[in-house]
Amino acid sequence: MNGVLRILEVAVALSIFAVVAEYAVRWWFRRFGGYYVWFPGLRLHLHPDPAVFPHLERLARIEVNADGERGSAVPQSAGPVYRILVAGGSPVECALLDQPTSWPGALQGILAAPHHLRTLGVSAAHVGNIGFSGVTSQALNLIFERVLGRYRELDLIVIMVGGNDVFEFIAAGAPTSFSPRVIPTSEFFSAHPEGPFTWAPRRLALTALVRRVRQRWFRPVKSHRDSGKWVERARAMRAHAKETRRDMPDPTPMLSLFEREFRELLARAKSRAHRVLVLRQPWFGKDETPEDRAVIWHGAVGDPHQHEVSTYYSVEVLSRLMAHVSARAAAVADELGVEQLDLMPVLGPSLETFYDFVHYTPAGAAAVAEAVASAIVRRPASAEPPASRMASVEGR
Repeated sequence: MNGVLRILEVAVALSIFAVVAEYAVRWWFRRFGGYYVWFPGLRLHLHPDPAVFPHLERLARIEVNADGERGSAVPQSAGPVYRILVAGGSPVECALLDQPTSWPGALQGILAAPHHLRTLGVSAAHVGNIGFSGVTSQALNLIFERVLGRYRELDLIVIMVGGNDVFEFIAAGAPTSFSPRVIPTSEFFSAHPEGPFTWAPRRLALTALVRRVRQRWFRPVKSHRDSGKWVERARAMRAHAKETRRDMPDPTPMLSLFEREFRELLARAKSRAHRVLVLRQPWFGKDETPEDRAVIWHGAVGDPHQHEVSTYYSVEVLSRLMAHVSARAAAVADELGVEQLDLMPVLGPSLETFYDFVHYTPAGAAAVAEAVASAIVRRPASAEPPASRMASVEGR
């Protein structure tokens, strides 16, 4: 009997300890757990389908550092480090390009040249990429709200956003009223403190903590074959669409929402970095040949990722909408005194530079990296600290 009681006592003690530990970890996540677009320590090895993407490399490595950025660890240099954060949608993410081939990865390689480091007055340069597929101006505004506070020192934030605003507007059928939507936290944050945590084993805060520790310290590699295979089906749906809309919808609702969110996200960026650079997003604005038309899958009225779609907007309409967003971004950047770079002259409409309507081949990514590097080193870095640091100094 005493042995049974002893076992029961141990079981109760362990249960109480587990409950206390679970609540303690939940509190820790709420108090100290940050928001990360990419899971810190994540390692993905993607293998693009060669039949779908003949111009791409056969291996695309996604290596995420401890700050939740696609990129190498921030260098521990004896001298100053020029730290850059790039953000936006999938043309920034460059998921199907190898890490050093992606334009943010190539940008870091270019800036590492001794003459560029001398121009910037630093001993090293670091580029962290938090680009993520599907990010609109509203989503990027949310990302900046929750992520930028973790950074103590950023020399430059590079922003490319707008294409997904067009695609989301089109997917909704180009409505006359286009309001902000409720964005679930898990849609654009791979790691965050919100849970929701339950008592199911997979939903415990303790389970989440173990997962984070394992990923950050052991860094297992997840490999995916035939990455992007779904694009083949999406291209076929567009090619066999029952309806192709060629009339330009009124872009006013989409542009109004874009401008409001874009203003806010630029203000957030300016408050956290010495410089902000807006990249006006380029696109493959032609479908003159069967080969051109075959690679394009964007413009669906509906969601081709999840459902069969039979109605699309023409490439001409998509191009005009992209031009409207680009012009609005330029106007807002000018008004707020933010640097900007138009990438359309850099990337001519060619299958050598685009593998679909907005995503770059390795050659296209290299051209973007060169253009962005030139814009960075062309203007000396400002010595004036961002507004948030000025406020903190004045408040001491």
